[in-house]
Amino acid sequence: MRRAALKQAKQDAAQSRVDGLSLPAGAGWANDLRQAALARVLDMGLPNRQDEYWKWTNPASLTSDTAPKAAVFQSDETPVFDGIDRLKIVFVDGVFDADASDDLSLEGVSIERLSDVMATDIHWAKDMYGALEADSHEVVERPIHALNTAMATDGIVIRATDAASKPINLIYLHKSDASDVVLHHLVKVEEGANVTILENGPGAARLSKGMEVSVADGATFNHVRAQGRDHERRALTGLFARIGTESTFKSFTLTVNGVLTRNEAWIDIVGNDATAHIAGAALGDGDDFNHDDTVFITHAGLACESRQVFKKVLRNGATGIFQGKILVKEGAQKTDGYQKSQSLLLDDDARFLAKPELEIYADDVACSHGSTSGAIDDEALFYLKSRGVPEVDAVNLLTLAFLAEALEEIEDERLSDDLRDRLEGWLDRHSK
Repeated sequence: MRRAALKQAKQDAAQSRVDGLSLPAGAGWANDLRQAALARVLDMGLPNRQDEYWKWTNPASLTSDTAPKAAVFQSDETPVFDGIDRLKIVFVDGVFDADASDDLSLEGVSIERLSDVMATDIHWAKDMYGALEADSHEVVERPIHALNTAMATDGIVIRATDAASKPINLIYLHKSDASDVVLHHLVKVEEGANVTILENGPGAARLSKGMEVSVADGATFNHVRAQGRDHERRALTGLFARIGTESTFKSFTLTVNGVLTRNEAWIDIVGNDATAHIAGAALGDGDDFNHDDTVFITHAGLACESRQVFKKVLRNGATGIFQGKILVKEGAQKTDGYQKSQSLLLDDDARFLAKPELEIYADDVACSHGSTSGAIDDEALFYLKSRGVPEVDAVNLLTLAFLAEALEEIEDERLSDDLRDRLEGWLDRHSK
């Protein structure tokens, strides 16, 4: 009875939320997919703290009818990735800004705006939009992402047919303290092609962002993102990927500041001899900082490798959360799955909550997980101080060393060096 009452409460919350919204208009197939997503939302209901999936992160501010305001953060710092030759695509409070963006032409890639695609009678996106998001519910229900699929009005649709000549940078600017943004991107990497997607910026006071990625046989997808420094923003991101034979998927996320950030990923490895790495680093200062990484990787192919590496540095009451799972399906022999989540607690008020899981239905696999939290190593700190390094600098050096393993997941040294500089800057500012 209690479960039935909880389900009804969630469905009532979903109905109330949906009643205040209007589905964007589009072509017939787009309308059908939006309606199907809306039906998923109403069937699942919206989450609350009684959901196992949300017991450590309160989703109320992500599901409320009105988004909490977030002051626009002003900074004279050079934007991340500015030193990289890339194609820029700019969204201002969730709306594509053609004047601020580069021409959407790139060798080896076609790029279209989601709103244009959804108004087209015939388009390849028909078979992809919302499909991976819908499939992800096989593992756990994600109604807010289904709501994203139903309500997204803007985003980018990318199809890589060859090697992209340079990275594609999605830049999210936040200029209104009341912006409530829903973005949805599609990335299709054809057989043998490769593309790198960069993302940076806060996006909005409240951001819901979905990205569905299809990586065909022999293809490569690289993804690096840096979420903005706005102190009061709230964000839920969903990364949904399906990976083919002998393909590669790599994703890294850097998060600093923000009231609430939840980064979810669902990666489905269906081909053989494929590789999927997902990693992240988060730095939080203050008791209003709540950062949640929730990752599910499913192995269905033979001899595939997956890596999850997440590091968090927390202080002054900041909270870090990690929920990760490796599911090895029957027949997925020779799977090599590895999962690591660690936090460095810089004082007694910070806390880290972790739920690592393995679920295995094959008998010839090598899977492991490890999750730890702890303070700065006193012996290492003493060693540095004894050689004349001031204590603040010594703590920062040891913190960067702790984060290094996650940063090593970024293949391009230009990108990893840029993010390392950002981390050093954050530590310097927050050590004063």
